Amino acid sequence: MIRFRSLKSRLLLGLSILLLVLAAVMLGLTWQVGKNMLQASNVTHLRYEANILADELTQQVENRIDALQRFSSAIGAADDAAWVQYELAKNDSLLSWFDGVVVSNEAGTIIADWPSVIGRVGLETGDSENFKMLRGTRTPYVSEPFLGRVSNEPLVVIGVPRLNGDGEFRGTVGGIVRLNSGGLFNRLAKIRLGDDGYSAIFTASGRILFHPDKTLVNTAVSSLDDHPWLDSALDGWEGDGLGNLLNGQSAYQSYSQVWPANWVVGLYLPVEQAQAPLSDFIYRLWWIWLALALLLMPLLWWLLARILSPLNRLEAQIDEVGRAERSHVNLATSMHELQEVANTFNRVEDERQQLLNNLHEREAFLDSVLNSSPEGMFVANFDGVITYMNPALLMMLDIPKETLMEAWLKQIHPDDYQGAVDLWQHSLKSGKDYIRQLRFIRSDREILWLDIHARVVMLSQSGHSLGLVGVVKDITERRQQEALQRWEAEHDPLTGLLNRRGFLRRLDEAYADFQKTSTPSALLLFDLDHFKPINDEGGHALGDEMLRRIAQVIAWEVRRSDHVARQGGDEFGVLLPSCTLTQAQRIAESLRQAVSEVSVTHADKVYTVTLSMGVTRFNDDDDSIEDALNRADAASYEAKSRGRNDVVVNSPSEFDPMTLF
Repeated sequence: MIRFRSLKSRLLLGLSILLLVLAAVMLGLTWQVGKNMLQASNVTHLRYEANILADELTQQVENRIDALQRFSSAIGAADDAAWVQYELAKNDSLLSWFDGVVVSNEAGTIIADWPSVIGRVGLETGDSENFKMLRGTRTPYVSEPFLGRVSNEPLVVIGVPRLNGDGEFRGTVGGIVRLNSGGLFNRLAKIRLGDDGYSAIFTASGRILFHPDKTLVNTAVSSLDDHPWLDSALDGWEGDGLGNLLNGQSAYQSYSQVWPANWVVGLYLPVEQAQAPLSDFIYRLWWIWLALALLLMPLLWWLLARILSPLNRLEAQIDEVGRAERSHVNLATSMHELQEVANTFNRVEDERQQLLNNLHEREAFLDSVLNSSPEGMFVANFDGVITYMNPALLMMLDIPKETLMEAWLKQIHPDDYQGAVDLWQHSLKSGKDYIRQLRFIRSDREILWLDIHARVVMLSQSGHSLGLVGVVKDITERRQQEALQRWEAEHDPLTGLLNRRGFLRRLDEAYADFQKTSTPSALLLFDLDHFKPINDEGGHALGDEMLRRIAQVIAWEVRRSDHVARQGGDEFGVLLPSCTLTQAQRIAESLRQAVSEVSVTHADKVYTVTLSMGVTRFNDDDDSIEDALNRADAASYEAKSRGRNDVVVNSPSEFDPMTLF
């Protein structure tokens, strides 16, 4: 029977554990390297497939748009329903691209369709999203998915405008495509990514166009906050990553854009499926290692028994010295090496006894100094264990004297804990001073800011180190005052928004990023229309209340990464980092609409305001942020000159590719 109290059994146990640890380390490294290789290869494959699918869908949509535009050119601006119906029937080759084709006049009334469906001619579509987009943009447009009135199947309409010779809008030509059987997504249905991998198509608004689960088609993604990669893709991003699927399963993901239709192609491969072969390999390798370790144990036992037999007596005598049953080791042996070990042990024991005597004297003196000090002080050994805390420190931290170090260490603020521990370990190894400021959570939940300075204490006679002695100061009030001063220096006290100083500093930072990485950033400047009557008739208190409400509305409407400032009076600014001019214009319109709905009441009279806003972005020709500020300011004045309650975009001269989409 193995007795784990003996040196031999412990060495055997240690070697066995070492073998298992080595096996675990090697298997862990194998798993990590294999996982990284699998991820790289799978992500590369998904990215390649996603790009191919996006290119194919782009070609499919463009071919359909080209076919509709050729037909639109053929019929021109004619409103003769019979003739248009005849032309549709003559061009029935369009049905190879579409499940149906409809033609409307400039009012949105369907005047012809093919194949003919009862009740479709004469249908009013003037209020539909598709007709409004075609009439407003006069460019091809792919609609959001909807359920057909007759087929009750999910459909999309690919539409092009009908224009006369003068470029005036005369109606639309639309091609109807079934999402489930229209042939547009045949390539996606054939894709095989193992048992559980699949592809999907989304609109930019978050609706599902194609999914292996047919019940999800024409539904909206439930929560984009749970799917950040998809959320970014819906905003125009292309790339890949690791995240959760709609069913919560973790998967590799890759996204690509179908720009003509404003769609997003997504490919998904569950991580569990991708890593299954690697997991099986690691599992078998682990059992092989375990079997080898078990087979080696008898051999190791026999070898250790032969090697350690002369050490049994030495082990017993050292144990007696440790129990103070003898003062020295007296080992009678012919082995020169063991005799040298015994002599060295006796010499070290003599030096230890001398050091202990000196140490007791020093500790008595140190205890009296620390106990009488009004400052918080502590003593630690070179194992990192704090062995003493004086009464002042115990009172400061509100912990009982008998509290274990492991318990009160957990009261260090989580954000400061790891950095404090790492620096403590570094000081123990290097012998350098420990200087750190950190937060400590007392038992009454009060948070203290502590300034800690610990230093190594040396014995001058022999140069031996006793440990570390530290001083702890409560600097909570000083830190709170510094934080308040920093906040007040860059924030408006009335609204809590950034003031002009804080806003300009963030503008400088965004402009520096733009110069280094060409990261686009947009700038919005505006003041309030009709604000003066509020101050004049209701007083400054009413005006301040309106400013606070407007500040809240603006903060709700913009993104969390954006910076909103009140620059003085009724003047505001918004910095939109990583934002194109097109996106900035949409945000500006939402701000204009939201602010117009804010009101205050005084003496039964309701007061409202509007915005006159200027929008611009950084330009490569800008010498400083002043150039962008001047452009936005000029646009704001132009908005006022147009009658107020308007957004004017002052775009730099160079071409913005996002305006295409």
